[in-house]
Amino acid sequence: MPVDRLGGFEELVLLATASLNGEGYGVSIQEQLESESAQVISVGAVYAALDRLERKGYVHSRMGGATRERGGRRKRMYRATASGLEALKWMQRIRLGLWSAIESLEAI
Repeated sequence: MPVDRLGGFEELVLLATASLNGEGYGVSIQEQLESESAQVISVGAVYAALDRLERKGYVHSRMGGATRERGGRRKRMYRATASGLEALKWMQRIRLGLWSAIESLEAI
Protein backbone atom coordinates (compact mmCIF):
# COMPACT_ATOMS: atom_id res chain seq x y z
CA MET A 1 0.00 0.00 0.00
CA PRO A 2 1.44 3.41 -0.95
CA VAL A 3 2.23 5.74 1.93
CA ASP A 4 1.28 8.90 0.04
CA ARG A 5 -2.15 9.44 -1.47
CA LEU A 6 -2.40 9.56 -5.22
CA GLY A 7 -4.91 12.13 -6.52
CA GLY A 8 -6.93 11.45 -9.66
CA PHE A 9 -4.98 13.83 -11.89
CA GLU A 10 -1.70 12.64 -10.37
CA GLU A 11 -2.71 9.09 -11.24
CA LEU A 12 -3.30 10.07 -14.87
CA VAL A 13 0.02 11.94 -15.07
CA LEU A 14 1.80 8.97 -13.51
CA LEU A 15 0.13 6.57 -15.95
CA ALA A 16 1.15 8.74 -18.92
CA THR A 17 4.69 9.04 -17.55
CA ALA A 18 4.98 5.28 -17.09
CA SER A 19 3.64 4.66 -20.59
CA LEU A 20 6.40 6.86 -22.06
CA ASN A 21 9.03 4.63 -20.40
CA GLY A 22 11.56 7.26 -19.33
CA GLU A 23 11.14 9.36 -22.48
CA GLY A 24 8.44 11.61 -21.04
CA TYR A 25 8.80 15.33 -20.47
CA GLY A 26 6.15 17.89 -19.61
CA VAL A 27 4.81 18.52 -23.11
CA SER A 28 4.91 14.87 -24.22
CA ILE A 29 3.04 13.86 -21.05
CA GLN A 30 0.51 16.65 -21.70
CA GLU A 31 0.06 15.48 -25.29
CA GLN A 32 -0.41 11.86 -24.16
CA LEU A 33 -3.12 12.94 -21.71
CA GLU A 34 -4.86 15.14 -24.26
CA SER A 35 -4.79 12.35 -26.82
CA GLU A 36 -6.30 9.80 -24.44
CA SER A 37 -8.86 12.10 -22.81
CA ALA A 38 -9.82 14.34 -25.75
CA GLN A 39 -9.61 17.26 -23.30
CA VAL A 40 -7.35 20.29 -23.12
CA ILE A 41 -4.75 19.78 -20.38
CA SER A 42 -2.66 22.65 -19.03
CA VAL A 43 1.07 21.97 -19.22
CA GLY A 44 1.38 23.93 -15.97
CA ALA A 45 -0.96 21.47 -14.25
CA VAL A 46 1.16 18.59 -15.61
CA TYR A 47 4.36 20.12 -14.23
CA ALA A 48 2.71 20.78 -10.85
CA ALA A 49 1.58 17.14 -10.68
CA LEU A 50 5.04 15.91 -11.72
CA ASP A 51 6.58 18.01 -8.94
CA ARG A 52 4.22 16.47 -6.37
CA LEU A 53 4.87 12.97 -7.74
CA GLU A 54 8.62 13.49 -7.52
CA ARG A 55 8.36 14.68 -3.91
CA LYS A 56 6.36 11.53 -3.14
CA GLY A 57 9.02 9.38 -4.79
CA TYR A 58 6.70 8.15 -7.56
CA VAL A 59 8.71 9.67 -10.42
CA HIS A 60 12.36 10.50 -10.93
CA SER A 61 13.61 13.24 -13.23
CA ARG A 62 16.86 13.83 -15.04
CA MET A 63 18.04 16.45 -17.47
CA GLY A 64 18.13 15.32 -21.10
CA GLY A 65 20.53 16.60 -23.72
CA ALA A 66 20.32 20.05 -25.27
CA THR A 67 18.63 20.22 -28.66
CA ARG A 68 18.83 22.72 -31.48
CA GLU A 69 15.00 22.81 -31.70
CA ARG A 70 14.88 24.10 -28.13
CA GLY A 71 17.57 26.74 -28.69
CA GLY A 72 20.14 24.67 -26.81
CA ARG A 73 17.94 24.18 -23.77
CA ARG A 74 17.67 20.80 -22.10
CA LYS A 75 14.45 18.90 -21.31
CA ARG A 76 13.66 17.47 -17.89
CA MET A 77 12.84 13.81 -18.54
CA TYR A 78 10.60 11.81 -16.17
CA ARG A 79 10.43 8.10 -15.37
CA ALA A 80 8.06 6.29 -13.02
CA THR A 81 9.84 4.69 -10.06
CA ALA A 82 9.16 1.25 -8.58
CA SER A 83 7.14 3.00 -5.85
CA GLY A 84 5.17 4.85 -8.52
CA LEU A 85 4.37 1.65 -10.36
CA GLU A 86 3.30 0.03 -7.10
CA ALA A 87 1.02 3.01 -6.39
CA LEU A 88 -0.55 2.56 -9.84
CA LYS A 89 -1.12 -1.16 -9.21
CA TRP A 90 -2.68 -0.34 -5.85
CA MET A 91 -5.05 2.16 -7.48
CA GLN A 92 -5.89 -0.36 -10.20
CA ARG A 93 -6.86 -2.96 -7.58
CA ILE A 94 -9.12 -0.45 -5.84
CA ARG A 95 -10.77 0.61 -9.09
CA LEU A 96 -11.29 -2.95 -10.32
CA GLY A 97 -12.91 -3.88 -7.01
CA LEU A 98 -15.25 -0.92 -7.20
CA TRP A 99 -16.07 -1.59 -10.87
CA SER A 100 -16.93 -5.20 -10.07
CA ALA A 101 -19.40 -3.97 -7.45
CA ILE A 102 -21.07 -1.75 -10.04
CA GLU A 103 -21.19 -4.55 -12.61
CA SER A 104 -22.91 -6.84 -10.12
CA LEU A 105 -25.57 -4.14 -9.56
CA GLU A 106 -26.25 -3.97 -13.29
CA ALA A 107 -27.13 -7.66 -13.28
CA ILE A 108 -30.00 -7.08 -10.84
